[in-house]
This record gives sequence, structure tokens and C-alpha cells, in this order.
Amino acid sequence: MMGFGLIGLLLMLLFWGGLVIGAALLIRALFPGGKPFPTLPRENLSARQTLDQRYAQGEITREEFEVIRQDIEE
Repeated sequence: MMGFGLIGLLLMLLFWGGLVIGAALLIRALFPGGKPFPTLPRENLSARQTLDQRYAQGEITREEFEVIRQDIEE
């Protein structure tokens, strides 16, 4: 960009910046990703059912399961 000086530099930066941002927006529009927001349970589960689910899904260990189960049953 000979002869354009600082204005040429700024225009070049705007061009390339716009190109990068445009490409990023295009990729994001073509490939939507991410996890959906968690939904609330549709049914009211008892504390024991919730505990069983958490244990089955591996969210808590066997020791944690036993401690919480004893608290619930008291």
C-alpha cells in the first residue's frame, strides 16, 4: 500500500479484521454447538429417587451415596 500512509494501514487492518470476524460468524452460524441449557425435571422425584439417579450417573461415589442415604432414611 505504497503512498497511502497511515490511512492505508488502517484500511488494511479494517479489511483483515472484518474478514476474520466474518469468517468466525459464518463458522458459528454453520456449526452451532454447545450444550443446551439444563431443563428442570418434569416430575417431582423423591429425595431417594434423586439420590439413586445421581449415583447411577456417577455424580457421587458409593461412600457419598451411603452417607446421604442414611441421612435421608433418618
